[in-house]
Amino acid sequence: MQTKELRLALVCYGGVSLAVYMHGLTKEVWKLCRASMRRHAPPGTELPPARDSEIVYQALLDSLPGLDLRVMCDIVAGASAGGINGVLLARALVEGHDLDAIRSLWLAGADSDVLLDRKAASRPLSKLWAIPLVWWVRRRGLEDEDKAEVAAHGEVKAKLSRFMRSRWFKPPFSGPAFAGLLADAFAAMEKGERSPPLVPALHPFDLFVTVTDYHGAPQRLRLNTPEEVTEPEHRLVIGFTCPGDGAERHMGPTPDLVFAARATASFPGAFPPARLSEIDALLAARGDDWPGRQAFINRVLPGRANPESVDLIDGAVLDNRPFGPALAALGKRPATREVDRRFVYLDPKPGMHDDGDSPSHVPGFFATILRSLADIPRQQPIRDSLGAIEAISARARRLRHIVIGMMPQVDAAIDAAIGMRLLLFSPSIERLAAWRSKMNSEAAKATGFAYGAYGRLKFAMVAENLAERLAGLGGQDVGQVRASLWRHLNAAGLNQPESALGKAGAASPYVLFLRQYDVEFRIRRLRFLIRRVNMEMTGADEATSQALGRVKAGLYAILSPHLMCWPNAGSDRTEAAAARAAAANAIADPASALAAMATALDLKALDARSDAELVALLASGLHRRLRRDLVAAYLGFPFFDIAILPLIADGNVDELDEIKVDRISPEDCSELAAAGGQRLKGALFNAFGAFFSRAYREHDYLWGRLHGAERLIDLVISSLPMKARPTEKELGEIRRAAFRAILAAEKAHLVDIPDTFAALEAALAE
Repeated sequence: MQTKELRLALVCYGGVSLAVYMHGLTKEVWKLCRASMRRHAPPGTELPPARDSEIVYQALLDSLPGLDLRVMCDIVAGASAGGINGVLLARALVEGHDLDAIRSLWLAGADSDVLLDRKAASRPLSKLWAIPLVWWVRRRGLEDEDKAEVAAHGEVKAKLSRFMRSRWFKPPFSGPAFAGLLADAFAAMEKGERSPPLVPALHPFDLFVTVTDYHGAPQRLRLNTPEEVTEPEHRLVIGFTCPGDGAERHMGPTPDLVFAARATASFPGAFPPARLSEIDALLAARGDDWPGRQAFINRVLPGRANPESVDLIDGAVLDNRPFGPALAALGKRPATREVDRRFVYLDPKPGMHDDGDSPSHVPGFFATILRSLADIPRQQPIRDSLGAIEAISARARRLRHIVIGMMPQVDAAIDAAIGMRLLLFSPSIERLAAWRSKMNSEAAKATGFAYGAYGRLKFAMVAENLAERLAGLGGQDVGQVRASLWRHLNAAGLNQPESALGKAGAASPYVLFLRQYDVEFRIRRLRFLIRRVNMEMTGADEATSQALGRVKAGLYAILSPHLMCWPNAGSDRTEAAAARAAAANAIADPASALAAMATALDLKALDARSDAELVALLASGLHRRLRRDLVAAYLGFPFFDIAILPLIADGNVDELDEIKVDRISPEDCSELAAAGGQRLKGALFNAFGAFFSRAYREHDYLWGRLHGAERLIDLVISSLPMKARPTEKELGEIRRAAFRAILAAEKAHLVDIPDTFAALEAALAE
């Protein structure tokens, strides 16, 4: 059976009270990942019972013809309301916590009366004059709808009135109350039903939330004239990484996560800015401590003279669509099978501020101020982000075209250098090493002037990577480490790729340097060989496909430790401790730092294991001609790398793989359109609507789950080859099974929306 991973990088947009809808969406991501984890858990693993849509997802994954598909979410980035949901989802994915346990907190706690700051309350009549102003600056297309909701729902009218009567020019919502609710959510998740982590122990996970530094951190910029200027940087990303080092899965200390969630959702005017002291007071009131406080400050607010005075506001002010951090995290991801990488963005209200007025209408004074300060910056389209992703995919297509065009010439060069030995003899460890060394030399000689440029580029990339790793490992300034390292390398005469062309080129200092530190070349070569296996599988018969499938799985197993070389170099092994100590002195003694890093990486031992595993794979029942082609691809890789590396040197992802982008929003879900759901209640009152009614929150949460189920089923199906996908009728039945399971699970908890359930049940009965 073919094996494959559907990997989701989740980007969660802001949306104020639409956070409740997004909780429904992220819960379905969690349930799909739980269903996948359940299928791949080792025998004897203690698992909680599967419930509602999770059962449907598991049945769907079990039924995929000829494909063992694993679904994993390994990157989450969010802003504002999306940031809160991203933090909670990340904790559940990485540590196996329970998202079902916080349903009641969302439904009861995300309420204006709960969040209202009582100290900001004023006299009952103090702001009645402001209510007409609010209606007046509202967009004309929503005015009647908002008023109709107030007239129809006494709860909305009363809570909106209390919200409006809060003291003018003071945030109506309480920051401490908000932080307390977040802490309660983490506690409830931890006490809930536990499962094994949904991200494997050897796979890294990254979480990012955007925040806005109100005052800004001073950043020094180098110019021609003047030589240096200082400007404030207001954008800030709070990141959490769980390395795939096999250790116990842990997203981060709870106070760190509470602060990140609180800060990213500090909607201007509604909540006060977030400060560290707010979390200190919360922990003190609950008798808890924050042992990692200083380490968190050093990591998130480095170099601040007074971090206690830093004010952080809503991340959506400057970055409501955090694709950038998620893209940056793609670089080093281990893989034991074929990967279908998706960027999935959750947009609760696409086009939410599309003005209904005609183009000839001139915006009014207050409307212009409101939109320019709040709406337009948040709602800029993601064209730039999509352009960056499409550029990666377009480059991948161009590079594949180059590779295919070069293959006949490279094959001819291999035949000239090794000849029939490649076909007649099975590769042994000794033969593989000898052939590889010969083809490295042939590639260097055959490419002439291009090899000099390629060699210096590769050397520079390795040196820059070493500087960054040593600086991070030793806590040193990367610029100073880089300068010291380059002085040492140049003085030692290592940056001379032409030395590889001589008789003793294989033993030259340049080649020995690459053997000790060039992990990336080894990764590129293995991935290239995996792609060649994929090419051979196209159109192959069943027996050949199965044999190649085993080879591909084995190649991914060989690749995985290469991807973990750098993270493991910072683990708690004895040699890693020595590397950290030497790295701390890298500026003064770069030679010792390099030697310690070479020992920690131990690429010689890794090469020996990889060669043995590769030889065993190639001897595992492959036809002689097929084996020859795969060995030729492996040996001929230096030719391809010389041509391709200059084209991909500015990227940090595997540039021959395309990335697909999918959206989940109310507009993308049509299966239950007859029952409503395209219009969310949280979108009312400039996206504050769900704060004013539990019924609104129940409505949006339920539709979030339903929309999430529909789109995630679509994503799973889209990973199948076209010929293996179900018919539209079969797909509709799968979706409806998930809908029925969700309705059955939620009906007892969502008691304020009987009409919604009636409409949904009627639609499903048709």
